[in-house]
Order: sequence, then C-alpha cells, then structure tokens
Amino acid sequence: MENQTFITDILILEGLKVTPQSVIPAFIFLLIIYIFIMVSNIGLVILIFRSRNLHQPMYLLFCNMSINDVFGATIIIPHVLRDLFLLNSERYIHYISCVIQAFCVHLHASASHTVLMIMAFDRYVAICNPLRYSTIMTNRTVVNLSVAAWTVAFVMVAILLGLSIRLSRCRSVIFNLFCDNASIFKLSCDSLLINQIYGLGYTVVLLGSSIGSVTLTYLKITVVCVISKNKVLNSKALQTCATHLTVYIILLVSAFLIVILHRFPDLSDHRKVASVLGHVALPALNAVIYGLQIKEVRQRIMAVFHNNKVAALM
Repeated sequence: MENQTFITDILILEGLKVTPQSVIPAFIFLLIIYIFIMVSNIGLVILIFRSRNLHQPMYLLFCNMSINDVFGATIIIPHVLRDLFLLNSERYIHYISCVIQAFCVHLHASASHTVLMIMAFDRYVAICNPLRYSTIMTNRTVVNLSVAAWTVAFVMVAILLGLSIRLSRCRSVIFNLFCDNASIFKLSCDSLLINQIYGLGYTVVLLGSSIGSVTLTYLKITVVCVISKNKVLNSKALQTCATHLTVYIILLVSAFLIVILHRFPDLSDHRKVASVLGHVALPALNAVIYGLQIKEVRQRIMAVFHNNKVAALM
C-alpha cells in the first residue's frame, strides 16, 4: 500500500489522546486561552494605534508581534478545538488546506524570530546609542524592517513547502494535530534528501541568525551597562530587555523541543502537546509581558480593579 501513489486529496489527522472525561475541560481550557489571546492582543494593537503618544518604534514592533500571535493562534487553536470532539475517521483535511495550514504555521514561527531580531536591534540602539535613537529608529525604518522580516520569512517558507508539494504521496495520515512541513513530506515514499537538506539549512539559518544576532546584541548591551556604571541606564536596560529576553528564550525552547521531538516517532504524543503549547503559551504571554510595559495599559488595568473595588464596597 505504501508503494502506491494516493490520488485522493483527503488526509487523516491524528488527534490528542484525551479521555472522554477530559474532552470538555480541555476544550474549555483551550477556548478560554484563545479568547484571551484574541482580546488581549487585538486590544493592545487598537490601544497603540489610537494613542498618538504610542506611535513609536518600540510600540509599533509590539503591534507586529501581537498581529503575528493572533495569526498563529487562529491557525491552530480553532482547528484543535474542532477535532477534540471528532472520531479518528472523521478528523480529515483536504490536501490543499493542509498545505496552506503548514505554510501559515511556518510563516508564523519564522516571523516570530525575525520580528524578535528587529526588537533586539531596537533595544540595542535605544540603550547603546540613545542620542541617535530618534534618527536611526524612525517609524519609516521600523515599517521597512517589518516588511523585510515578513518577506524573508515568506520566501524561506515558500521554498520549504514548495519542495514538499512536488513529491508524490503514498500515505494519507498526518502524524500530527495539524499540518506542518515535516508531516507533509513524510506522506511521500520518494527520496527526501533535498527536503531534509533544505529543511536543515532553513532551521540553521533561521535559528542561527536569530540566536547570533540576539546574543551579540545583548553582549554589547551588557558591555555598555558595565562600562557606564549608570544605575539609571542599567535599570532601563533591565526593564526593557528582560521581557524581550524572556519571550525569546520561551520561543527558542519551544522551537528546539518541537524540532527534536520530530526526530523521535515514539514521542509523537509529547510532540503534539509541545506543538499546541508552543502556539498557545507564547501568544498568551506576549500580550501580558509587552502590554504591562505600556503605562496606559497599566493605568487602565488599575482603573478596572479600582472601579470593581469601589463597586464592591458600595
């Protein structure tokens, strides 16, 4: 059977191994997180665009990250929520839809790295060249860098998926909760050497440039802070960089975990959980971590708690 080419465009997706008693709690948990991701990230974008004093490079980059988080969560979570209630035989997807979903999954992941690289550069300029910050990091520069970040991610992912869809198919089961590049090229019985070489190169270039640029940036920031011995500067660096570094480390651990688990078929259940968490935890955390940096957001949260407290006392 595996040596025959499948003509059907219907693929079967594997699901999470959830007991019947855990289906509804799992559904409610994921739904609440998805609603929080949508409300918090979209609310953050609206707040930044409506407040003219927030039309600054750092906050525009926050918008970039929030839009990408909404995009990434919407690709995965509604799909997983639907499949929780379906039997294995009913959990199917059309091949074209599978390719589109895989493209979006990798575009989201790639853009997360490229946007965080720009954010690291923005923090470097703000801390190491504060007097030139306004001339270097203009809104126009941020827009150009953002377009470049998304374009590079788009081209790299397009080539990645293009190499996979050229292959004939001899299987019809996607060994994952959703479609990604590895799941698609594993449907083929053809030689996967080119796919594996480019996939490895894609991973090395993306993660290598990401890790290299962020590491170099923070080393330079550390050197400036140590040399200056300026408590105000060090405090500002700690406040602005700690959040960025936290998000970056979570993203990096999630990416490495998924890549590593793909190499061990026996750990497919662990990979499924890691994949969902990677598309759920980070989008939820980003809105909280970056949102709380904005004074207007903190003031509005405090106002809500204050009004609730007053209402309770009355």
